[in-house]
Amino acid sequence: MSLFLTLFLVVFALIVLISLFKINPFISFLIVSIIAGLALGIPYSKITAAVQKGIGDMMASIVIVICLGAMIGKLVAESGAAKVIADRIIQLFGVKYIQWGMLLTGFIIGIPLFYNIGFVLVIPIIFSLVYQYKISPMLVGLPMLASLSAAHAFLPPHPSPVALIAVFNADMGKTLFLGILCAIPSIIIAGPLFSKTIKNIGNNNDETLYKQEVISSQSPSVIISFVAALMPVGIISFAHILPYFFSKESEITSICTTIGDPTIVMILSLITSTYLLGIRLGKSIKELMGIYENAIKEIFMILLIIGGSGALKEVLIQSGAGDQIAVFFEHVNIHPLLLAWLIAATIRVCLGSATVAGLTTAGIVAPMMQHIQVDTSLMVLAIGAGSIMFSHVNDSGFWLFKEYFKLSIKDTFRTWTLMESLLSVVGIICVMILNYVLPML
Repeated sequence: MSLFLTLFLVVFALIVLISLFKINPFISFLIVSIIAGLALGIPYSKITAAVQKGIGDMMASIVIVICLGAMIGKLVAESGAAKVIADRIIQLFGVKYIQWGMLLTGFIIGIPLFYNIGFVLVIPIIFSLVYQYKISPMLVGLPMLASLSAAHAFLPPHPSPVALIAVFNADMGKTLFLGILCAIPSIIIAGPLFSKTIKNIGNNNDETLYKQEVISSQSPSVIISFVAALMPVGIISFAHILPYFFSKESEITSICTTIGDPTIVMILSLITSTYLLGIRLGKSIKELMGIYENAIKEIFMILLIIGGSGALKEVLIQSGAGDQIAVFFEHVNIHPLLLAWLIAATIRVCLGSATVAGLTTAGIVAPMMQHIQVDTSLMVLAIGAGSIMFSHVNDSGFWLFKEYFKLSIKDTFRTWTLMESLLSVVGIICVMILNYVLPML
């Protein structure tokens, strides 16, 4: 049991450093990784090498995808394409079904945009509709924000899913497809259905009823906006579906395998978006490069945190802790997917960061994978679902929602926290269903 006590103390130390002492998560991961290496018996001379290897391996596998994804998302927002998508979907659904329009808008915008960027972007859209149609902020806001959260937890090219895919060596196309299957019922329940039960909360607060229009001197067309925003999904889907119609040895299959590589997908998507949302609309190369540089600045710390989590994972692997954990859990009557969800949910509640919760869990679970028979894509999704469980006062998203919607802490728990918890619970239920259905297909 000394191993599990050590692991508990390691995770506890990480929580204390980040939550209590407000130490940057990247620095916290480095400190905890070194301490864990010492406690788990790695020779002193090899601890820093393990930390460096873990950071290097993790960054090598995800830095291109995350950086290019940030650039595309920033361009989608800056060009006005996201606003164009939102306006058209609202026109199609009308006021009567506006909740479903907002759900779809949030999901489409959420695929290319990172969560914080998406959150700030959709707030003006939400409240301009609240002002225009005198609708409850909850009815309009929760479906869209639930979609953003689900995309953040389940779908590449968001940082946490991409990093988890790299850790577990999962297939990105398969993970994206299964992630969409898990996300759809989750956002339906946590968005339109749940929001109807709390529609009166925040409804009488005039401070929320402001109108703010996003103005663009030259916005892209609807078709161009959709094509640019959904290009990564389109290429991945095409590259994974087309080979089913050809033999494994055919040239077409080989080409699709190359095109379907995450790096190639993001490069092709960035080139396409640069032309459609930039050059075609009169933006100069210098202006576009400025947008891309700002995008990298916004996600630089996320990259460092992900790299730090790789250090902890490598320390656990080199110490042999993963093998000992696996042996122990062979005799524990709990499914590995559910176990991963519980670990991620616990760390999320303690730390507040979905990304840190997911990556810390991956560091604990990854060394066990060779001993358990679980689909790697489902493991990514199980951890993703756990990482968004019960957002509360230690999560920046909690305070963003509270302040933008002018709610009390109690009402924020009743709305935002419950919405995030529903996404998590429905998500793991969907993962477990898929775990039993997939072998039958």
